[in-house]
Amino acid sequence: MGRAVDAAFGVTTKSNSFSVDTNAGLTFDVSKSNGDITNLLYKGMQYQGTSKMTQINSGLGTSKVTTDTINGHVRITVTGGSQPLTHYYVIKPDDPTIYMATYITGEISPGELRFLARLKRSAVPNGWHGDAANLDGCTAFEGKDTFKCPNGQTRCKMYTADRFIDDQVHGVTGNNVGIWLIMPGTAYETSSGGPFMRDINTQSGDDQELYWYMNSGHVRTEPWRYGLMGPYAMRFTTGAKPSANLDTSFFESLSIQGYVPASKRGSVSGTATGVANGFQAVLHWYNNASQYWAIADNSTGSYTSPLMKPGTYTMKLYRGEFPIAQDSVTVSAGAKTSKNIASTEASPSVVWRIGNFDGQPFELKNGDKIERMHPEDVRMGSWGGSYTVGKSSPKDFPMALFSKKGGDATVTFNVVANQAKAETTLRVGTTLSFKGGRPSVKIGSWTGKDPGAPKLIDSRGVTRGAYRGYGEVYTWKVPAGTLREGSNTLTLGVSGSGDANFLSANYIIDAVELQGLAGADSPRT
Repeated sequence: MGRAVDAAFGVTTKSNSFSVDTNAGLTFDVSKSNGDITNLLYKGMQYQGTSKMTQINSGLGTSKVTTDTINGHVRITVTGGSQPLTHYYVIKPDDPTIYMATYITGEISPGELRFLARLKRSAVPNGWHGDAANLDGCTAFEGKDTFKCPNGQTRCKMYTADRFIDDQVHGVTGNNVGIWLIMPGTAYETSSGGPFMRDINTQSGDDQELYWYMNSGHVRTEPWRYGLMGPYAMRFTTGAKPSANLDTSFFESLSIQGYVPASKRGSVSGTATGVANGFQAVLHWYNNASQYWAIADNSTGSYTSPLMKPGTYTMKLYRGEFPIAQDSVTVSAGAKTSKNIASTEASPSVVWRIGNFDGQPFELKNGDKIERMHPEDVRMGSWGGSYTVGKSSPKDFPMALFSKKGGDATVTFNVVANQAKAETTLRVGTTLSFKGGRPSVKIGSWTGKDPGAPKLIDSRGVTRGAYRGYGEVYTWKVPAGTLREGSNTLTLGVSGSGDANFLSANYIIDAVELQGLAGADSPRT
């Protein structure tokens, strides 16, 4: 301990910290008392924020912090004093990267697990997704985390989130510098929420905050997993975004608790069929210990999973984010398992459809904005509204309905005599509910039965840019004779109460369709 590997690279013991020189322009200090990073110097410039440090959560408190050098790599181990957690910093020679892994054996107080780099705002002023979480001049108006600016725009750190399946690299930048978090390969395997989970990436306030959320209560849909989170890394560059293909195989030689090398993993490959052109075919494997995902080839449907820990997994196929098949598969160490999967979704005749059953609201009104701003934002269109089948476009139909804001949505449609005489089925797909919000439906004198409140997710959703929850799909049998030849009107509202305005009971819409005899307004295959 305290001995350099060569003339520059190595770790030095100071009175209050361990100081690491990467011999690649990056030096940093780790507190000996709590494991915080207290100093971040890159090419002579200080990037560590001043008021709070870079740390797990908001700091682990008094912890055991040790350092050693193994096979030419510096390893700093932080054992949380009051938390079931061990955090590792690993440094390679001549590499301006802090490699990390976080091992947990239980739930971490206060109910979330994150790595948070608090950086000098003047040095890296540019957050992720532009100004989505730039709080300058803005005032909190919903909770303590959602802000309104003088120009009517809104800001929230949740608006910087990306889907886990897409989010392997995110970061902040400044003049000739970029500081990036990299989650390569199977870094998310012990997190929770699946491929479409999204969480905070940055916030631009007094400090520039750069996050990787491993677990949280933000729109939480499944229990936490325990074990090793990562490996992941924080890399410094001269500005360019680094590749997600980060080799962390050297962790095998570092005695990192919970690390499973490639030689002790297996994989699954095969063909996924039944996903229409124009949609992603997403494969998802999960059990209580691990989760993985892959995207099938658009033209052939072929796929190969990441290297997975041995075990038996539920296997799902999604059209976009809408589940259309489920199976199970067993993975063995060192083995390549073959498994094909095909859609089991029914294909009934449809009178008309609004939107796509793909688990996403993006093609509907305001759906293109909801990830990055509040429903009250000045850039949003109106809520509620009227839609005419055969004339309107999906952009005319609201992506969300609220019990106390914006009003209902109406759908006007025409049917011919044989369609009017037949029984039909109304189907409403949703992606997320808040405060028990679920659809209320009415056609003429017929009113559909209240389906009851869906499973509660105790977290704000649509107002913080979230659109995905349990994805409830509701159906109602519409009795024969309900429809009238010619024009009919569906009124779609919200059952449930909640609080005021956009915090009232609400739900996000995936798609709406009337199943029955096909006609002039039926969607093309």
